[in-house]
Amino acid sequence: MKSARGILAAAGLLAALAITAADGKSTTDTVQPATASATSLRPVSDFDAIRSRKKRSLALFTEVGKVLQHPRCLNCHPRNDIPTQTEAMRPHIPKVVRGEAGIGVPGQYCIACHHSNNYDPANVPGHARWLLAPAEMAWAGKPLGDICRQLKDKKRNGGKTMEEMVHHMTKDDLIAWGWKPGGDREPAPGTQKELGALFAAWAASGAYCPS
Repeated sequence: MKSARGILAAAGLLAALAITAADGKSTTDTVQPATASATSLRPVSDFDAIRSRKKRSLALFTEVGKVLQHPRCLNCHPRNDIPTQTEAMRPHIPKVVRGEAGIGVPGQYCIACHHSNNYDPANVPGHARWLLAPAEMAWAGKPLGDICRQLKDKKRNGGKTMEEMVHHMTKDDLIAWGWKPGGDREPAPGTQKELGALFAAWAASGAYCPS
């Protein structure tokens, strides 16, 4: 008799096979990432020469945007209740939906295929807290300025203060997955440490948002 783990692994393999077999067509629009080609982040020191506090803040957030608008972020911050996948950000195959807590619905919970770690043989990503960002945190398809204002709005950022947002960007282990996505997935630009430093510098410089 197969163990529960074996059954889950088989489910992950079936999901991966479905992804491989898909022809990419969908009834929903595909959101194109804004900065899919970005692979690195500039250090905070690169922005020290900008004398205007506001212009420096805006430049720092534009650099942060390389991560926020990368598929590793956008796939789990979809504009609707259906996650996307791959660098092309195609709707998830098999079709799944958010559910009340962002973890899917009965019979299609995220953990059925996504385990506590990446499962590279089947190209299935994993993390112990695999889930979609809350609906109020959806930002796929939005311009960077709107994402910025969303991150500052406690009604749309999980009730976090700016200090808590800096900690979230710098230390959260689910965000850290973006740099170790496994399989053939492209990691987020730079490193989480670099993102955290840029985000903290942006917050300290007034947290200005692009128009």
